[in-house]
Amino acid sequence: QVQLVESGGGLVQPGGSLRLSCAASGRTFSRYLMGWFRQAPGEEREFVACINRSGGGTVYADSVKGRFTTSRDNAKNTVYLQMDSLEPRDTAVYYCAADYEGSDCTDVYDYWGQGTQVAVST
Repeated sequence: QVQLVESGGGLVQPGGSLRLSCAASGRTFSRYLMGWFRQAPGEEREFVACINRSGGGTVYADSVKGRFTTSRDNAKNTVYLQMDSLEPRDTAVYYCAADYEGSDCTDVYDYWGQGTQVAVST
């Protein structure tokens, strides 16, 4: 089992940047495909990005492509989401998720973090 804890959320002005972190417990972090999702008020949760187990492959939603970058440090059991050129529509609770030995970003994820709030506003 793995526990995920997100951090780094907050309030930022349009055009600003934030970096989210997701720290995982356990010794098998490198066996997990990691995903980022978000849920805005009144909306369904949506996929944002994912990164494969080695960190060599990433996939992004069209809405964030070119603005968000995900990376991971398996030695630190941490995955990151760098968010640049933030827009009000990026306001949401952001969640990281882990898929044990996953190979497809559309897989069902096994574990979820508690989420961190990101608000983009003047």
